[in-house]
Amino acid sequence: MPSPRPAISWCVETTDATWRQRAAEMRWESGGEVEVARIEGEGRLRLAWPFAPLSARRRGTLRVRLTGTDGETGDWSDPIEVVAGFLGDGEWDAAWIGHPSPDRHAHPAVLRHVFTASGVLRATLYATAVGSYQAEINGVDVDDHVLKPGWTPFDKRTVYDTTDVTRLVRDGENVLAFRIAGTWATEHFGFRQNARPRYGEQPRLAAQLLLEHVDGSSTWIRTGADWQGTSGPITESGLYEGEHHDARRSAPGRWAPVRVVAPDPIPGARIAPPVRRTEERPVAAVLPSPSDRVLLDFGQNLVGRLRIRVSGARGTTVTIRHAEVLAEGSLGIRPLRRALSADSYTLAGSGEEVWEPEFTFHGFRYAEITGWPGAFDPEDVTAIVVHSDMTRTGWFHTSHPLLQKLHDNVVWSLRGNFLSIPTDCPQRDERLGWTGDIQVFAPTAGFLYDVRGFLDSWMRDLALEQGADGTVPFVVPDVLGLSRPAAAWGDAAVVVPDTLERLFGDRDTLARQYPSARAWVDLCMRLAGPRRIWEGYFQFGDWLDPTAPPDRPGQAMTATGLVATAYLARSSSLLADAAGTLGKREDAEHYREASDAIRAAFVREYVTPAGRMLSDTPTAYALALVFDLLPERSRAAAARRLADLVRENGYRIATGFVGTPLILDALTATGHEREAARLLLETGCPSWLYPVTMGATTIWERWDSMLPDGSINPGDMTSFNHYALGAVADWMHRELGGLTMLEPGGRRVRIAPRALPGIDDAAVTLDTAYGRIEVSWVRDGGEVRVRATIPNGVDAEVVTAEGARSLGAGTHAWTLPAPESQPAGAVGLESSLAEVIDDPEALAVVEKALAEHRPAAVAAMRAATRWTHGQTLAEVVFQYASPAVQREIRRRLDALSASRVRDHEGQPA
Repeated sequence: MPSPRPAISWCVETTDATWRQRAAEMRWESGGEVEVARIEGEGRLRLAWPFAPLSARRRGTLRVRLTGTDGETGDWSDPIEVVAGFLGDGEWDAAWIGHPSPDRHAHPAVLRHVFTASGVLRATLYATAVGSYQAEINGVDVDDHVLKPGWTPFDKRTVYDTTDVTRLVRDGENVLAFRIAGTWATEHFGFRQNARPRYGEQPRLAAQLLLEHVDGSSTWIRTGADWQGTSGPITESGLYEGEHHDARRSAPGRWAPVRVVAPDPIPGARIAPPVRRTEERPVAAVLPSPSDRVLLDFGQNLVGRLRIRVSGARGTTVTIRHAEVLAEGSLGIRPLRRALSADSYTLAGSGEEVWEPEFTFHGFRYAEITGWPGAFDPEDVTAIVVHSDMTRTGWFHTSHPLLQKLHDNVVWSLRGNFLSIPTDCPQRDERLGWTGDIQVFAPTAGFLYDVRGFLDSWMRDLALEQGADGTVPFVVPDVLGLSRPAAAWGDAAVVVPDTLERLFGDRDTLARQYPSARAWVDLCMRLAGPRRIWEGYFQFGDWLDPTAPPDRPGQAMTATGLVATAYLARSSSLLADAAGTLGKREDAEHYREASDAIRAAFVREYVTPAGRMLSDTPTAYALALVFDLLPERSRAAAARRLADLVRENGYRIATGFVGTPLILDALTATGHEREAARLLLETGCPSWLYPVTMGATTIWERWDSMLPDGSINPGDMTSFNHYALGAVADWMHRELGGLTMLEPGGRRVRIAPRALPGIDDAAVTLDTAYGRIEVSWVRDGGEVRVRATIPNGVDAEVVTAEGARSLGAGTHAWTLPAPESQPAGAVGLESSLAEVIDDPEALAVVEKALAEHRPAAVAAMRAATRWTHGQTLAEVVFQYASPAVQREIRRRLDALSASRVRDHEGQPA
């Protein structure tokens, strides 16, 4: 427990759907004393601690009992143990120490201290590092965490871990030892010639062990000049390079006095969950490779490292290289850029040896092993999945196999990139906390996992790294040093706290981050000037719009000024909401007026009287519609134009980082569900499902990270594990699954699933602070059967065949009329291109006929055609087909039309 005033929440389990809470009592028992606090009302989400603030190491138990509106009081809940895991003011007094005499960059070290103990009642270890560490007492690791304490901006904020180590301390002599390596502290961050370490050349550690004795006395053991250090078996270690372990050096070398180094910031208690090994995966296949190499496929692109079990002669070295994909049957390492992503282990020759790298991680599906002694058995290699150990809270299921795989891929990309901080990718020489990525993905993440503590910690770093003028860095921690104000990236300062408050009721983070959010919006308003239009400065814009060249990912179709101004309108509106929530009335009014002024300027500058956007792109319309920037008179025309653009593009994606999370919402909110369904279910490149058809097991950075011919995108920036484009899962949860939060923490929700054409069922499950909510629907002939389970304390707004109604706790079922299918009519060469693209069966006939005579013609036609109402199919086909093939296409389309007429006439009246 890192706070002296922890927030308190509880769930109610009752079979009485009408039961309502009238009051709650909290019973705190500590040190033989009992206190009871009574709180009136229905509140049960993140209530303020009603007792005296906790002091360091205070322990006790907390129980809750409730009184209903019927006047009946229930039993006390089972107790939960509360431990104040933080240090008291002034208690931190440990020196920072490192390797006695490092002779290389980021020299790994083993640091130790021998102490005697007797009559120990409790032992608590507080430890931190600039770099990463693991502690052991008497040869046993103190916990199962890895890469502790994680990454913060070490020059501004360090954090310590608190570990109860009572079981490891014995009477008599004890050895407290630490293994340390550089990891984030000493990595060369930056691009090309600008790459360099940002926090120093060597890792360092500070720790203190508190021994509390049975006689009431206590002893502190702190790192200092009396400690000893040496080099250990880890000879080299880096996040990008990998780790190299020489087991012949497992016996300690010559111990020497440690170096005492200049102090780093006084650490605070950990807030984010620790990084752990969360899963083990066996080898899925051993692939063909040269005889001196073993090529392994684990069947899943994951983040972590390999654990090997090996026997061989002393001095034998086994080397492991990693990659996400294959290129012509070998590891596809070009996308790694300068990250070597290679580990090695030199055997001690002591029989069976088991090894796993400790201070690195890799993003990979494939691994190549060289130097393996003797016959290789795939059971001797296991992939260890590593990420921040958050609690899973949300699930999505559908029988549509490609959609389900898409959602599974989103979850895997979240797991791989939520490792201490929210990163952009886990494999190449980057792995940075890009603000734009988490800004668009936070709602998805907050449904799937309890990310409150994880993002709370990262948001503190964002505020620390923010410039005095309000500039939010491109990445947090800011190790690039080239930040400028950039819309959609810097807006993370506003959007992420809003998301945490909306999904988890986390008003504490909203309040703490409010000055940061306000500073960002104020900066952007100054840049926008009196015209309230933010343009003419650097922007990422609709990053990775699929029309952008591989080497220029920011060269998008949508004007960057339009994107920036739209985001400014949205963030100022969200800031006004935050101010209202926090009781800042003057701020709320000021930023609401500012948002209205920016909306008006947006319309003046970028929207024609006919409702057209001056950037006539899907992203422009999606921003305008979803951010509510248009006057009511323009919405319908803008929505129609968006639907037309989606159709004209053949239902293939035409949006980048900014437009992609919004476009399906823009379509479904304006009645264009068929277009949304076609866009979602498209499998051609670029589309959400194209990577799935190519075997992807995570979300790609680019829509075409792998080209249709199986080659890797030629761009210098290509990742196969990058969650940003997976932000579509938020729409899948809310609209396809049908569950939307209306009040913080799920106190009030909307249940309104959309049974889109081509999808037969969907289900979502969400564990909220009030309990588990379940929504499912299935298509059954002309009906859609909906079922929902609502926990006590949650009110649900639902839409039934009889209209809107409210539902309380319990399990409910109702039916809706299934959306009518669009009847397929006659189609031929004289049909418009819009009619053809809206008729997948007819389009398949055309493409099959073309492919039989000229296979490349299909891709060429798809790439060059705008599927408009104003052109006929004949006008396009003649460019790719001989007269004979055109006649064959006409014949087949006539046959299809005739069969439809027969089917229709054969139906009963």
